[in-house]
Amino acid sequence: MTITTVGLDADDTLWHNETVFRLTQARFLDLLTDHDNAKIEARLAEIERRNLRLYGYGVKGFTLSMIETAMEMCGGDPPPGVLREILAAGREMLAHPVETHPGGDEARARLSERYRLVLVTKGDLLYQARKRAASGLGDLFAAVEIVSEKDRTTYERVFARHGSGADKAVMAGNSMKSDVLPALEAGAFAVHIPYAVTWAHELADAPEAHPRYGALDSITALPDWIDRRSGG
Repeated sequence: MTITTVGLDADDTLWHNETVFRLTQARFLDLLTDHDNAKIEARLAEIERRNLRLYGYGVKGFTLSMIETAMEMCGGDPPPGVLREILAAGREMLAHPVETHPGGDEARARLSERYRLVLVTKGDLLYQARKRAASGLGDLFAAVEIVSEKDRTTYERVFARHGSGADKAVMAGNSMKSDVLPALEAGAFAVHIPYAVTWAHELADAPEAHPRYGALDSITALPDWIDRRSGG
């Protein structure tokens, strides 16, 4: 089997993302001091899941979900300044500097020498494009796909458009639900590279017995993993 194309996830695979959301959520909990944190977190998670189909993934949807949660928890009348603070937190998330994962530069350079690299990320188009530009990684990628959802048809389309089809492609990322399972369904190889924290919505069981599935501790091991399966 000759692998021609490698898809890489962005958030929490190439650069830090979920930790910024966790810090903002902690800040949000501090605003509602008269309520139980566990109840707030549970309700925020429910509202986020419900709003995904309306707002999609990213900071803007998260900010709106925090506002909705605050309104609901406070009976429609949150304390003075709470909504202003939530909006300020959302703006700060959008302006947060992009911090790439250490040790990934050499791996990405090696991959780009032998394979067609495609950045496959989901979320708000403007926000993700801004992060890609700020990361300084754009020159390594032959193509960038910012999608509203990662499912089987997404990977079939992406790897047909930018490669030789899903059967000759690898998708690598930190989300079992978005980066691994649907890529395998499309016929690609898929590699899970876990991040320190993962959003509950992205959790799923690993397909341990699947012949095209792999798990690595770091992106630095990805080039060798792919070379072995591509006869390199």
